[in-house]
Amino acid sequence: MSTNALAKKKKHFIGVPAPLGYVPGLGRGATGFTTRSDIGPARDPSDVSDERHAPPIKRQKEDEEEEVDLNDANYDEFAGYGGSLCTKDPYEKDDEEADAIYEAVDKRMDERRKERREKRYLQELEKYRAERPKIQQMFSDLKRSLTDVTDTDWKSIPEVGDARNKRQRNPRNDRLTPMPDSILALAMDTGTVNSLDSRQSAYGSGLTSAFPGGLTPGGVTTRDGELDLRKIGQARNTLMDMKLNMVSDSVSGQTVVDPKGYLTDLQSMLPEYGGDINDVKKARLLLKSVRDTNPSHGPAWIASARLEEVTGKVQAARNIIMKGTEACPKSEDVWLEAARLQPGDTARAVIAQAVRQIPTSVRIWIRAADLETEMKGKRRVFRKALEQIPNSVRLWKAAVELEEPEEARILLSRAVECCPTSVELWLALARLETYENARKVLNKARENCPTDRLIWITAAKLEEANSNVHMVEKIIDRALTSLRANMVEINREQWLKDAEECEKAGSIATCQAIIRAVIGVGVEDEDRKHTWMDDADSFSADGVHECARAVFAHALTVFPSKKSVWLRAAHFERAHGTRETLETLLQKAVAHCPKAEVLWLMGAKSKWLAEDIPAARSILSLAFQANPNSEDIWLAAVKLESENMEYERARRLLMKARSSAPTARVWMKSAKLEWQLGDIDKGLELLNEAVTVYDDYPKLWMMLGQIREQAGQMDQAREAFGHGVKKCPHAIPLWNLMARLEVRSGHIIKARAILEKARLKNPQCPELWLEAVRVEIQGGLKDIANNLMAKAMQDCPGSGILWAEAIFMEARPQRKTKSVDALKRCEHDANVLLAVSKLFWTERKLQKARDWFNRTLKIEPDLGDAWAYFYKFELVHGTEEQTAEVTKKCVLAEPRHGEAWCGVSKDMSNWKKKTGEVLEMVAQSLAVPT
Repeated sequence: MSTNALAKKKKHFIGVPAPLGYVPGLGRGATGFTTRSDIGPARDPSDVSDERHAPPIKRQKEDEEEEVDLNDANYDEFAGYGGSLCTKDPYEKDDEEADAIYEAVDKRMDERRKERREKRYLQELEKYRAERPKIQQMFSDLKRSLTDVTDTDWKSIPEVGDARNKRQRNPRNDRLTPMPDSILALAMDTGTVNSLDSRQSAYGSGLTSAFPGGLTPGGVTTRDGELDLRKIGQARNTLMDMKLNMVSDSVSGQTVVDPKGYLTDLQSMLPEYGGDINDVKKARLLLKSVRDTNPSHGPAWIASARLEEVTGKVQAARNIIMKGTEACPKSEDVWLEAARLQPGDTARAVIAQAVRQIPTSVRIWIRAADLETEMKGKRRVFRKALEQIPNSVRLWKAAVELEEPEEARILLSRAVECCPTSVELWLALARLETYENARKVLNKARENCPTDRLIWITAAKLEEANSNVHMVEKIIDRALTSLRANMVEINREQWLKDAEECEKAGSIATCQAIIRAVIGVGVEDEDRKHTWMDDADSFSADGVHECARAVFAHALTVFPSKKSVWLRAAHFERAHGTRETLETLLQKAVAHCPKAEVLWLMGAKSKWLAEDIPAARSILSLAFQANPNSEDIWLAAVKLESENMEYERARRLLMKARSSAPTARVWMKSAKLEWQLGDIDKGLELLNEAVTVYDDYPKLWMMLGQIREQAGQMDQAREAFGHGVKKCPHAIPLWNLMARLEVRSGHIIKARAILEKARLKNPQCPELWLEAVRVEIQGGLKDIANNLMAKAMQDCPGSGILWAEAIFMEARPQRKTKSVDALKRCEHDANVLLAVSKLFWTERKLQKARDWFNRTLKIEPDLGDAWAYFYKFELVHGTEEQTAEVTKKCVLAEPRHGEAWCGVSKDMSNWKKKTGEVLEMVAQSLAVPT
């Protein structure tokens, strides 16, 4: 007992280190002096604290302390109970460090055993799954055996029946038949109860009424308090008669209701809003709050009215907006909205009230005029409006538009006095005045509006319209000077657009004067040529050819010796001008650029097309003097004579050319002329002589082999092609001709070897790959052709001719996918676009096919095959006008390339055919794509 009493008296702080900052005696006021023992020894803050000033002890809260588990299950013979023996002892810093070290050791040991533990876990999991497999695994062998079940066995499996009874399978709703009035009346007569139960009497019967039986409202009870069912039936019949009379004719008894119109009226009565009604309620409350907070805020009233209008409550919208006009009498938007929502007469009354409230609102006056149905009323409204607002340009313009020309002139005279800075009113008045008065009006306009360019341009148009063309240039120059003096920046793009407008209005001289005046504004000297050519192209694309012609004329005065500018101008005149303007331009061009052979040739061709052969010869003779020994001029003279069947003169010219200006092309043209005229021996003689001198010109070898083949000399033709590919190993057409010769001879294996050799010498050549594929197709080896095409696509992934061929090598279902891939790879390749056009043709999508044909020809107008397919397409599916249009465009384009086109145009039997005739022959040789 004494030991327990001492334990209770022992304080908890006995034997515990003092906390940091503890000063003995401070609590009882012993603070008179301080010694070293009180404040402790001098030390650095980083030193380890001594026992007296130890760090605070980390102790757990008493409510978090766990009681020691003394059960037998928690006892171990070696370690004792599982709880810690030192739980109640102080947890110091060295204990924390020791725990961290032990934890790190345990973690390291756990990582070392982790792989072995995971491996053992997987083994146990596999063993467990082997002993207790899932149901899905138990039936896996049976599922695999389902592959052997035949269709007959599947069909013989019975269907799962429905085990429910008939009532459960076909549920029916309960039928409730209303009780007839006669049965109710009979029951009331026979089954009347005259006495009540005593328990009911004690608490009241519950049948008493505040009114006597005969005074019950509605008059459907008798004096005895009983229900009169007869009167109920009569009232029902009366109500039905009233409803029927509302929709029937009272005279004839026939209905006058249109069922369709009735349903339409019902539909129109439904609200148009299809959103959530809760959103409408929220919006209505929000807008009401805005109106109550700020009643003078006009947009809130307008939004509220429109919300009601959208939800179909038009009358509510009208009521709200009229309240808005009272709350916001100076808001023109509110008045305009009120006028919009009200019907005709009411709207006029509302707008009249608005005019009284806001007499200076232009929009309200215009709305008032719109509400008038007669022209006289509109004019009266505008007159009153102009009295109130005389400086409104918008009102003056609206009033002038309603008047006759004479009245409009008078109004405009007054308008320019009230609005002297309105350029539109001045110009409108000038249009209505005579020439002399218009000049005076424009002079006054320039005085009042000195910074506007349109007045000067109108003055120039006026002078041009009255045949004073010499004044146009002066007016435009004075305009630029005056505008610069008034500190107005000359906007070049704006003036060029004005020039376009002048040409569209028919003022050509004004248009050209503007171009000459502003074409050089803001353009550096080194950029002039490039900028002006771009301007000319832009004008030509927009269809304003006079503007483009003026640009070219000015550019030629600045650059008279530039051959490229003369060529661009000549091409423009050939496309958009006349033959006379082209020839005039070319005469000036050869005078300034006599060494430009192409300009001489264009002039001679123009005369030849006009069937003026002597003039063409004279131009070529002048060209000979300016450019002696020019190959192009020699050959142009030969072509002129041969086209006009002057064959002897052409031969003499070629002989002179071979002696004075010998070139491989001259020799080739000489041999070709003899071949065309049928003198094969002379042609062979010329070719044999030419290949000894110009053995690196492939066309000579090609012609030599073709002439030999035409003469039936296959061995000599094969020899000529062989020598040709040795001398010109990179001439692809020569390799193709050599392979085709072997195919026609029936030696497909030899042709295959030639093409393989050609591909070795010319890697990544799509033409050789295409020829190899076609050789295999001609031999009936489609699988080999497909393999070759796959290799070709890998070698030349961006080749349009290969993609075009690959599209039609596929089966019909796969062609569309192939075409999409082709367009991704070669979006702007004419051959791919032509293949897609043919694909749409095969699918009978005619309009798409026509669009894609036009797109193909826009990208590559020199592709003759595209013209031929387009012409055949229009022959089959188009009209005569469309076919004629294709022919016309083809003749203008003069195509020179294309596999099928060259096969016909370069045939010696067709050398006299024109472009239109060649087009018809090529289209006839082509098959409709399938």
